Parts: sequence; C-alpha cells; structure tokens
Amino acid sequence: MAKSGSCTRIWPSFVRLCLLNLVLNFKTTALADDTGTVAATTENTCKNTNYQTFLPPPYQNISHMICTPVWHTFELRYIMNGDTTTMIVSAPYTIGWVGIGFSRDGMMVGSSAMVGWISKHGHGKIKQFYLRGRRQSEVIIDKGELPLNNVPPAVATNGAEIHLAFQLQTTTPFQKQPILLAFGSKYPQNHHLSNHEDKTAIVFDFSAGSTGPVSHELTQMRTKHGILGIIGWGLILPVGAIIARYFRHKDPLWLYLHAIIQFVGFTFGLSTVILGLQLYSKMHAHIQAHRDICIDLKTKEGCQDPKNLEFVPQLVWKVGTRICGH
Repeated sequence: MAKSGSCTRIWPSFVRLCLLNLVLNFKTTALADDTGTVAATTENTCKNTNYQTFLPPPYQNISHMICTPVWHTFELRYIMNGDTTTMIVSAPYTIGWVGIGFSRDGMMVGSSAMVGWISKHGHGKIKQFYLRGRRQSEVIIDKGELPLNNVPPAVATNGAEIHLAFQLQTTTPFQKQPILLAFGSKYPQNHHLSNHEDKTAIVFDFSAGSTGPVSHELTQMRTKHGILGIIGWGLILPVGAIIARYFRHKDPLWLYLHAIIQFVGFTFGLSTVILGLQLYSKMHAHIQAHRDICIDLKTKEGCQDPKNLEFVPQLVWKVGTRICGH
C-alpha cells in the first residue's frame, strides 16, 4: 500500500512536467515562426493605375510592366531591363507604413526591406532598412543589401493607396525570390518602425510573374524538434526516473528497464538538441534562454548517476557530477 501511495503521489508531478514541456515547445515554435500566413491569391488582375499623375520620372514613363496581386490587395509591378529591375508596390493606405522585404530564406531576420510612408505633414518618405533582429533597435535605417541604383526611390499616394517605387541594379536577373510584405498602423518615430499589424512571406517568381508559399522545410523541422523534445524529456526520461525510484524491489529487472529507457530518452534528447541547433542557425533565431537551457540539460543528462553500473569507475562519476552538478 505504501508503494502504491508513493506512485500515486508522483503522477501529478509527472503530468505537470509533461505539460510544462509541451508549453515550452509550443511557445518556442510560435516565437520562431515569423513567416506569417500565406494567403492564397485568387484574383489575377491588377487595377488600372496611371502613374504619370503622381510618380516622378522614370517611374511614370515605364510601360509594359508585369503586374501581379501578391497578398490581400497588395500589387507588385515590375519590369526587368538588362541589369535594372524596376519595381512598384501598391497597397491600401491611411496612416502608418508599408514595406517589402527581400530575404534569403523567407525569414525576417537578415533581410533587407524598402519601407515607405507619408508623414503627418504630408511628406513622402521611403528608406531601405536592414532587419538585423526582431527588436526595434535592430531594424537599421539606410542599411541593407538591396543594390539600389542612382535613381532615387519614390513614394506617393493616389486615393486610398500608397505606391513605393525603386530600382535595383543586379548582376544576375531575379528568379525565384523570397519576399516579405508587411504594414504598420503607426507613423515611424525618428525613423524607428512600429510593430507590424500583419505580414506574410511568399516566393515570387520574377521569370513567370507568379507567387507561391515559402518552403515548409523549417516548419517541419520545428514540428519534429518539438515532438522529439516532448517524447524524450517529457515522457521517456521521467518514466525511467520513476522506475529507478519506485521499482527497486523488482531487482534486477528495474535496473535493465531503467538503463534501456534512459538510453532511449537520451537518444531522443540528443536528436532534439541537434535539430534545435540546426534550426537556430537556419532561422537566425534569438531564443537564447531556450537554447542555453536545452544544452545545459543535455550536458547534465550525460552526467547521470551511474554508480549502480559496476563497469563505470566511481572516480569518473564523482568528477562528472562535480563538473555538471547533481
């Protein structure tokens, strides 16, 4: 009866541990995912807009531009002439800012963006920003990797729309390019952008004038990372610890079960850490606390108490626990 009572007392702690691990993995996945939701575009025609009435040259004189609705009512017009690509982004506008970013992997961090807005005094502003991180201080004005040429970019409103126009000088023509689209509802303060109200990431094929979703590879990696962590640390390892604590009267069966289960849990945990490190580098994520905690847990997990295994020298165990902690 006493043993049954002990097992009953341990299960609430075990359940809480599993739930905590589930929440942490879900939160990390949510934080890491900044690609937004790609909305399917059913409309395949653009509005007929006469840029000669409000955009400066050379943007007002460009004809035969390819136009594609890219997201909600955002439209992207472009034309490639030699090594020069001219783009005009049109979007609904009242106040705030509108931006288009160019990314290597469809993620915000590490991308460069052209952002335009109309100030409270009615002056049009368009600037390049480098998105070094997610914090406002890491969005740097007049920096970036977009090869703007000597033609000044332009921004103007026409009715309830804003239009961002710029030219890029590229050595190789654009092909399939991950593009970020976003808008904010507040005026930039001292050229510091407010948080976006909505955003998305698409892959735009400049050779065909078509759009598509960003790769699901990172999403699948995040899912696998979370599942492996939940199973390894939230289920298998706690079961192994419960067996070692409450089933020692089943000697030597408990020892074999404990060793096998802990080894399996260790393998799941190691896979979780390896996959997490790959995600960290690919996503340019800044989730330092989560990464450090996982690496610390994995290190200490490798220094578990092996004093019940006769082939492990006691000196090795003592040194390991001194370094890693009990």
